[in-house]
Amino acid sequence: MERLWSPWRLAYVTGEVGAGTNDGCLFCDAGANRTRDDLILVRSRLCYVILNLYPYNSGHLMVVPSRHVGTLASSTADELTDLIRLTRHGEIALTEAYKPQGINVGINLGRPAGAGIVDHLHVHLVPRWTGDTSFISVVGNTRVLPEDLMQTAARLRPIFERLSQGEH
Repeated sequence: MERLWSPWRLAYVTGEVGAGTNDGCLFCDAGANRTRDDLILVRSRLCYVILNLYPYNSGHLMVVPSRHVGTLASSTADELTDLIRLTRHGEIALTEAYKPQGINVGINLGRPAGAGIVDHLHVHLVPRWTGDTSFISVVGNTRVLPEDLMQTAARLRPIFERLSQGEH
């Protein structure tokens, strides 16, 4: 029998992670964490880029406003500008690091639209390749990721830092 190990999911399935402590907002908690070994790739004045803890593909990242804001309509013009600037940087970084054939870019507003974190706006960027949905995803409802999240962070962080240095 084959085994597919994903020990990084244990905290999620046992309920040790997911709710957050900052009024229950996972993104507010992550944004307040200033350590260097976390999943945050880069911070700007109003937003940050973080790897998805439960990615669809290697490189799946999210751009998140630092302020707890749930919709585009309730965001400031400066937040929206920063959000799209970092989304652009995400496209550039993923293209450089992973050479995907496409990238899904999406915002889910509300639970019926697919939002897992409903009250904190975020943009998903998921690199895609032709045929990347294998039989194991379709039949076994399981994702196989060839790269550990810390390896993904190490691959993408320097690109984001370089892109941030180029803008003043």
